[in-house]
Amino acid sequence: MNGGKSIPVIGKTEIMAQKIPYNPEVLKWARQTAGMQLHEVAHRMGKDAGTISLWETGESSPTYIQLEKLAYKIYKRPLALFFFPEPPEEESLEQAFRTLPESEIQVMSRHMHLLIREAQTMQINVSELNDYKNPAKRNLLKDLQFTPQTPLSKMVSQVRDYLDIDLTAQFSWKNTGQALKTWRNTLEDHGIYIFKDAFKDDAYSAFCLHNEEFPIIYINNSTPKTRQIFSIFHELAHLLMGTGGVDARNTDYIKTLRGNNKKIEVLCNRFAGAFLVPDAHFSKQIKEMEITPPAIESLALKYKVSREVIMRKLLDKKLVSQQDYDQNTEKWRTETKPASPGGNFYLKSSKSLN
Repeated sequence: MNGGKSIPVIGKTEIMAQKIPYNPEVLKWARQTAGMQLHEVAHRMGKDAGTISLWETGESSPTYIQLEKLAYKIYKRPLALFFFPEPPEEESLEQAFRTLPESEIQVMSRHMHLLIREAQTMQINVSELNDYKNPAKRNLLKDLQFTPQTPLSKMVSQVRDYLDIDLTAQFSWKNTGQALKTWRNTLEDHGIYIFKDAFKDDAYSAFCLHNEEFPIIYINNSTPKTRQIFSIFHELAHLLMGTGGVDARNTDYIKTLRGNNKKIEVLCNRFAGAFLVPDAHFSKQIKEMEITPPAIESLALKYKVSREVIMRKLLDKKLVSQQDYDQNTEKWRTETKPASPGGNFYLKSSKSLN
């Protein structure tokens, strides 16, 4: 049939080394949206900047193996993207986080930018895997929506009722690890996708990407579990008000916001604290209680939250001073281990002075 000539067999290794028909325009777009210069990519690829430039113009092309490295290791993009006929439409960070000032976005680390774009890719992936329909039987974001004008108490009670987890169940969890797992599973059962990663940036505890069908919360698993729990509900509040958001340690930028953007950021922090430690129940717990370090530790363990959350509640009730709050929360943030319940520093409160 072939005249006696042998047909050459091409092995997998040879195929992987062949030049491939990718889209140079998408390759350049991926580098630019990652905020990287030609020389930076060249260094990581072990090439010169001229070679990367030729790949982006199509005058030369990377091998399959090189394209895989660019996609997965450097640009944090799915490989299939580089075969698209044109760069995909994608929300900018300013569009995704409309309550975050541009100045805050500009000072974000490159790793944070990559994590956010990785989350955007994951959002696309889970959408495609589920044929663009959330498989959850009950979708929290479709059933409940709020505005910055919604009373906090109404928002808390409606979400509590919807998730059907009362304080008795919350108190029964043996530790914060179980609490984090249960809260995460509960929200995922109601259509919220939650992912964890090491942010390599302590300035941020979490962020979320709004989408009615496939909302995503991304939490920094380098932070304590109590912080992760708080961050989940901070971001949930953003999603319930139809926005993406970032849970940052330094919230001074909120002072520069105006109108609804400012109201949303303030409400998100208040919602997390009020949801995890409902005010009416908390008021009963601290009635006639002397506000001491062991008491704060005990309340934090009971509600499965950080001591900082408890201190914030006490500050709001004017049971501790701003100075006490600032000094203790700063100390707790820098501690490597939880404070001993036997500490000898006592906080002043209106009750302990009577």
